Amino acid sequence: MEALYAIAFGGMLAAALYLLMSRHLLRMVLGLLLLGNAVNLAIFISGRLSSRVPPLVPEGEIVLAAGANPLPQALILTAIVISFSLVAFTVVLFERAGSALGTADPDAMHEAEPRKITRGAAPPCRGEQA
Repeated sequence: MEALYAIAFGGMLAAALYLLMSRHLLRMVLGLLLLGNAVNLAIFISGRLSSRVPPLVPEGEIVLAAGANPLPQALILTAIVISFSLVAFTVVLFERAGSALGTADPDAMHEAEPRKITRGAAPPCRGEQA
């Protein structure tokens, strides 16, 4: 069963990296979402995967090793919140950049950026446009 999860993790990671290297902003955001889910799966795999072990220790037993490990579960919940906030910030950032520059293509965004002032050139006055 662990091999199936490892193959799924590898496939998700490969797809996420492919989407992140794309030249389209929506695909980049989807790649970021998929990367977050792949990391959550990796944390899940690092915990115990056996379904034969009960999640709670019966009353009266002192052996705590028989219970499920709560650390991966807590880490996954934290990672979900962080991933959601990162994706929300990225979407807002891309939307703002797209509306300010008038394009959603990263290459066109680079060309649409204002030129930097070269050394020795006087900066434009407040009323003037560059």
